[in-house]
Formats: sequence, structure tokens, C-alpha cells
Amino acid sequence: MSNTLELANQAFMFLQEAEATETVITAADRKAEAAAADAGLAYAIATLGPGLGIGYLVGQAVQAMARQPEAAGRVQTTMFIGVAFVEALAIIGFVVFILLKFV
Repeated sequence: MSNTLELANQAFMFLQEAEATETVITAADRKAEAAAADAGLAYAIATLGPGLGIGYLVGQAVQAMARQPEAAGRVQTTMFIGVAFVEALAIIGFVVFILLKFV
């Protein structure tokens, strides 16, 4: 029985110490949290556009190759060039994310 009371007393003392050492959230902490949230939202939006663009581009290329198989090589080359340009937009979005996060 005394062991149980001892453990309960230790837990109570630990909780009192934890309450006494609560951290204070400053304006700088709130600003950092807001910057992180804004940066995450910016990156999410920045990757949404290229994701849709690449999906549309590849879908149209597959459709073109299905309609005209003899032109598949040219369509595929053009598709990869387009994918590279659209992917550059996602990289630019990532750079903006990094700038918002750390600056």
C-alpha cells in the first residue's frame, strides 16, 4: 500500500513541476508558426498546378499516340520537354516555400 501512495505522490509532484515550467509563447514564436503554415500552403498550391498540368499533358500525349501510332516518337519527345517545363514550376514553388520558411 505504501508503494502505491509513494508512486501517487511522485506523480503528483511531477505534474506540479510540469505545470510550473510551462513555456510562454512569444510573438516571435507565433510569427514563426504563421510563416511555417503559410510556407506549407504556398508549396501545396505551387505543386497542385504542375501536378494537374503534367497529368493533362501525359493524358493528351497518350491519346495522340493512340490515334496516330506512327508519330509516337515525336509526341513522346515533345511530351518530355513539356513535362520538364511544367516540373520547373514545381521547383520554383519549392524555392518560394524555402524563402517563406527561412527568411
